[in-house]
Amino acid sequence: MQLQQMQDQLSRQQGIIEELQNDVSRMKQENLERYQDLDRRINSGAAPAATPDNSSGGGAVNAAPGAAAGAAAQQPAASSEPGDPAKEKLYYDAAFDLIKQKDFDKASQAFNAFLRKYPNSQYAGNAQYWLGEVNLAKGDLQGASQAFAQVSQKYPKHSKVPDSLYKLADVERRMGHTDKVKGILQQVITQYPGTSAAQLAQRDLQKL
Repeated sequence: MQLQQMQDQLSRQQGIIEELQNDVSRMKQENLERYQDLDRRINSGAAPAATPDNSSGGGAVNAAPGAAAGAAAQQPAASSEPGDPAKEKLYYDAAFDLIKQKDFDKASQAFNAFLRKYPNSQYAGNAQYWLGEVNLAKGDLQGASQAFAQVSQKYPKHSKVPDSLYKLADVERRMGHTDKVKGILQQVITQYPGTSAAQLAQRDLQKL
């Protein structure tokens, strides 16, 4: 009887483990599909869909987005100010709203201004990443390369680091720097296993 009870318990545990594994696989696939969809949208000039990372960093401004966006785009270079989360969110949201309006020139100015003004903001890592995406959408490969590279350099623990490195590899490939691409893709796979960026990097590495 005890043996039967242990077997039943083991079977239940195996069922739970299988269920958890299925959940993890499904979540990875959903994240991969979301990443690929976002990548297609930003590269085609379409308004990017909201993502969990962006939600934590603020979405588009709801009240007077035009005025806020203009203020962000025109913000002059300045030394960093003491943290003011509400003001930081306003400027970040305004810059992101410019992406949705497909005004990539002003969006680039706005994110640059934000990073000069609030380099230590909780939104700075996201802003640095989106600066890279905006520059890429503009066709400014050099600017995109610098922006993506600085995500890992300035914010090494940020959740956008694996994505930024993957995008950096893509930009380097477009610039013809194939010697750098493999190393960056391998870095993503080795340091950030299980992420959507690592899955895409593995796929791209197999094609090289």
